[in-house]
Formats: sequence, structure tokens, C-alpha cells
Amino acid sequence: MTTSMAPSRATVGSDFAVLSRRITSAGLMRRRPIYYAARLCVVAFMFFGGWAAFFLIGPSWWQLATAAFLAVTFTQAGLVGHDLAHRQVFRTRKPGEFAGRLIGNLGIGMSFGWWTDKHTRHHNNPNHDDLDPDVAPAVLIWATESAVGRRGLKGFITRHQAGLFFPLLTLLALDLKVESIKAVRNGTVKRRQLEGILLLLHALFYLSAVLLVLSPLQGVAFVVVHQALFGVYLGMTFAPNHKGMPHPTGDEDFLRKQVLTSRNVDGNWLTDAALGGLNYQIEHHLFPGMPTPNLRKAQPIVRAFCDEVGVSYEQTGLIRSYRQALRYLHHVGAPARAEHEARR
Repeated sequence: MTTSMAPSRATVGSDFAVLSRRITSAGLMRRRPIYYAARLCVVAFMFFGGWAAFFLIGPSWWQLATAAFLAVTFTQAGLVGHDLAHRQVFRTRKPGEFAGRLIGNLGIGMSFGWWTDKHTRHHNNPNHDDLDPDVAPAVLIWATESAVGRRGLKGFITRHQAGLFFPLLTLLALDLKVESIKAVRNGTVKRRQLEGILLLLHALFYLSAVLLVLSPLQGVAFVVVHQALFGVYLGMTFAPNHKGMPHPTGDEDFLRKQVLTSRNVDGNWLTDAALGGLNYQIEHHLFPGMPTPNLRKAQPIVRAFCDEVGVSYEQTGLIRSYRQALRYLHHVGAPARAEHEARR
């Protein structure tokens, strides 16, 4: 993608106002209570149905199939939690936070408050090297300058991070739990005590169910498969959205900051369902409060407007989006590989 991130002075702030009026006049910011009622019912049915099957099947290796089903269920629950965090579901804040904590903390074992704060900072400055927590240097590196000087295990991962990306996603669910516990312990979340209690209840139910129903070996296998697939699926819903897209300086106007750092993914209703609407990442970043089912309707309006004002609009297929992300990861790791070769 070669379009410059720098907007002209004449368009700073004004383009988004025009687009926003078009979206509002089309009625696309209206809430969709029937859609969300149905979606919440489906996810609840999957969640309780999956655990009912777990107890009915009992000590059997068929529970690995249950683990896979519950991994899909946990991810779908997390995607609903994402919409709750953006206040797409309820008109007021409190019901959304209440439902978010039930789904996040109690349901899937992730702090809703911690994740909401982190995700808000990402939305405010997507792909910004200093302000977006999703591209901060950690296990994976998203900026070439961060790749220099990493040695040992971190250095090995950085040199091979493209090939290790999907295997590392198997640890994502564990990482979310660790970060959630840290956030509750250091008090960086609101309602710290409530969030901590709900996380503890989740852990007690989950581990008690595994220990009471399965043999030790089956229990270990169930937890590993469930948590690994949960992490992979969850990571795959977010990976196509910004990885490999430009990193802004922070001087851009809102429309360009959001559009030029985001990537849409082609697809149909199945893609929409599997990715929870995040395949319309550009529209979601421009209008984070827009209900998920309206994003598909907003897409042609947004794309036409971007063509009108000369802003590059990136959209590609799902597999190609992963290839672009992996190619970018490989490119970022080049300084680490060169440094390693120089030391040999």
C-alpha cells in the first residue's frame, strides 16, 4: 500500500463529517435489538449446550471434539463481548458493562474491563508505534527498530516470527488470562473486586468440571486443545485487520488515520459470522458504535466516499490478508536476522 498517510490541510476533519452525515442519514447508526437478542441467544445456547454435552459424554476421548466446539463458542462469546464494549448492543453503559463482565470474566475467563481499556487505546491510535498497545513490542515485533538487540529466546522468535505466528496463537488464551489477573491485581480496572471474583468463579467452575469428569490425562488434553484452539481462532479474527498496514505518525485526520491503517476482508454471510463482522474493519473503525449487521450496508457508502476524496481503501481475501500479515512479520524481523548473522 503506497498511499501517503499525510492528509492535505483542506481535508483535515471535514471529510469524516461529510461521511458521518451520509451514514446517519442512511439510518445505519440505529441499534438492532432483535439481531443482538438472537445472537445472544445463539451464543448462550452454544455455551450451555457445549457444557451440557461435556457432562453427558463423561470420561471419554470424544471430549476433544467438545473442546473444539467450546473453543469456537468462547471465541463467538468474545466477539459479542467486543460489541458490548463498543456499546453497540444497549443504549446505556451499565447494561453493556454488566453483560460484558458476565461474558468476559465469568464466561471465558478474560477481564472485560482490562480488555475494553486496551481496545479503546487501539481504536484511538491504530497501528501507532507508541500509542497502540496492539503493536507494542512484546513476543512479536511490529516495527523494524524494535527487532534490533533481541537475543536468546526473544531473538529467535523475532527472527522466525512469521513462521511462528500461528503456533504462538495457541498461547493467546493463556496470555489473556495472565494479563487479566495482572490488571485485577494492580488495580487498573474499574470494579476490581467484582472482576476478580468473576474470574475466580470461572476458574473454579472450569477446573472443577475438568477434574471431576475426566481422567488426569484426558483433562490435560481437553484443556490444551480447548485453550489452544480458542487462542488460534480468536487471533485469526483480529490478525487480518491491521497487520502489514501503514503505521501513522499521529498527525493524520480521523478518517485517514482509521482507513489507511485498516484492511477489509472479502466474504459472505459465513465470513461475517466467523469473524463477527470484523471483516468490515474500516467501517468498524470509522463508526465503532455501529451495530455489526449494519457494517455490510455501510461498506459501499464508505468505499465510494473514499474513492471520492482520494483515500486508498484496502480490501482483500481472507487467505491473502494472512499472507500479507506474515510477509510483513518476516520483513520486520529482517534486522534481527542480519544482526544474528553478523554475530556468527
